[in-house]
Amino acid sequence: MEPRPLLEPELIDKAKLGDKSAFKQLYQLHHQRVYALCLRITGQVSLAEEATQDCFVRLWQKLPLFRGESQFTTWLHSLSVNQALSCLKKHRSFWSRFVSSDTDLQSVSDEYEDLDKILLKLPERARIVFVLHALEGYKHEEVAQLMGIAPGTSKAQYHRAQKLLEALIEQGQVDIGGRNE
Repeated sequence: MEPRPLLEPELIDKAKLGDKSAFKQLYQLHHQRVYALCLRITGQVSLAEEATQDCFVRLWQKLPLFRGESQFTTWLHSLSVNQALSCLKKHRSFWSRFVSSDTDLQSVSDEYEDLDKILLKLPERARIVFVLHALEGYKHEEVAQLMGIAPGTSKAQYHRAQKLLEALIEQGQVDIGGRNE
């Protein structure tokens, strides 16, 4: 005799206790609705996927806080909205650091969802400094030490990368003439 499928409240209780199988079932029950909501908020497949993933990571972390005072779906909906907005804000904030204020960030996001393709167009040293400083959060002194260059050189290469990225994005040009260092 097959065991009866667990009801949502039972899945929630088990997942709260760390049962990954129960959490997987909750994910399977709700991921399409969460993704659809995230897609409507972000307007982009890649951001919706990111927000959906972040939402379920947060759900795993916050599930023990769910007390059942509201419907689980209402609570998950609120969590999903917050994650989608956070993802969108993070994405726009990221691009706004590198693009002048008069550039339409939405068109930048739409046109260049894959940052890696743009970064490959940068000269090697500028790209490495940019990735380490802007994306990985290293300080210029740390980048300089890792690369065996002066901190001032790191700052100069970072500035160069910013200007080249801005030019590539604003001009819609992806080939910067094969410049290399």
